[in-house]
Amino acid sequence: MAELKLDISNVFPFVTKEIISGYKKDVKQHLESLHNKTGPGSEMTGWVDLPSRITEDYVDKIEKTADELSDMVDIVVVIGIGGSFLGAKAIIHAISHNFEYLIEKKKAPFILFAGQNIGEDYLSELIEVLNHKKYAIIVISKSGTTTEPAIAFRILKNHLERQIGVKEAGKRIIAITDQKKGALRILADQRGYTSFVIPEDVGGRYSVLAPVGLLPVATAGLSIRKFIDGARTMEKRTGLDVPFEDNPSAIYASTRNALYRAGKNIEILANYNNKLIFLSEWWKQLYGESEGKEHKGIFPASVNFTADLHSMGQYIQEGTRNLFEIVISATHTDHTLIIPDDEDNLDQLNFLSGKRIDDVNKMAELGTILAHVDGGVPNIRIVIPEINEYHLGELIYFFEKACGISGYLLGINPFNQPGVEAYKKNMFALLEKPGFEEETKKIWQRIGR
Repeated sequence: MAELKLDISNVFPFVTKEIISGYKKDVKQHLESLHNKTGPGSEMTGWVDLPSRITEDYVDKIEKTADELSDMVDIVVVIGIGGSFLGAKAIIHAISHNFEYLIEKKKAPFILFAGQNIGEDYLSELIEVLNHKKYAIIVISKSGTTTEPAIAFRILKNHLERQIGVKEAGKRIIAITDQKKGALRILADQRGYTSFVIPEDVGGRYSVLAPVGLLPVATAGLSIRKFIDGARTMEKRTGLDVPFEDNPSAIYASTRNALYRAGKNIEILANYNNKLIFLSEWWKQLYGESEGKEHKGIFPASVNFTADLHSMGQYIQEGTRNLFEIVISATHTDHTLIIPDDEDNLDQLNFLSGKRIDDVNKMAELGTILAHVDGGVPNIRIVIPEINEYHLGELIYFFEKACGISGYLLGINPFNQPGVEAYKKNMFALLEKPGFEEETKKIWQRIGR
């Protein structure tokens, strides 16, 4: 089977092969730290060998739960934020029909999301949709007290219990949480919810291959077996015994760090298929939350081409030269659509008659890469044969492994997120949460209230 390929040939005008190869010794050390759990944040590196540790019984249980949900309901609301939502959203969006909400006969439930924001209109309008629908809830939280998903779960649990009763609602609520502790674990045990465990040593943004990602993906009717197989393939391709030159995650991590030290501190992930929009969102969280520490790190951004070529494309081509670009390119599409000939040819497009839409898209991709490189933007290209479960499994693990290596090359712990707590502390104080009285006084004094 064709596999993911990494092409860094368009970074050599900016950094040399020798500079990238110069990371070889450090990368080997950092790979050993990841696999042997000896580096910073080693207590959160359970994701490293997670694909190969997934058992047949485990997959069976997830698939059985997904099938039961599919038989019971038309909609499943997945409640979570950050890594507890973005991974599943990325995979489901990438493989689903672009207009699935208009398809009348759909085998699997529609997957909707909540808890990823505190939008009053969003939740109110979601409830409007659910008022007349059979739905279930998958709630994802290690603690059960993270503000955004906890609010959404409280509201939707209350709505579902009023709709069908507490006992029946309990059959339609699945909890993915800590094995032993936390508010959600206590509630799940009290109410008898079906539950799955978030591994103690796997953080949210690295948890797509845990039940956090696998159950929503399976519930959407997609093959988690193929997804896991793709990740297992990449786990082997990026293992300790793989030479640096053959390890795509090692090369990508080294290349981006070489560019960073050459003054390129913004990385833009570009795609030429709108199905990859939420994969970009997942990638931004993975790298932003992992590397943005101690006043270090590459800023991750994303664009959707060709649409953004008519807006952000101007900046990328001629703006400040502190950025580099990474492109995800899918070789094959699911459909074939030919551009017809037109007798009047008023749009002057008859030179494209007989060509596939994807042929035009591929030439736009190649033309843009050449223009951006000529304009001073290094380019890294990742090629996958097609957008499916297997290759997304490859891609997810590829990025995770590279992120771990890259964080260590930066000299930081890529598995914690101390800065995320700053806004929470202020928000709790402003909401006058018990225990934050002193912080509340200080903030009100600061803003003159």
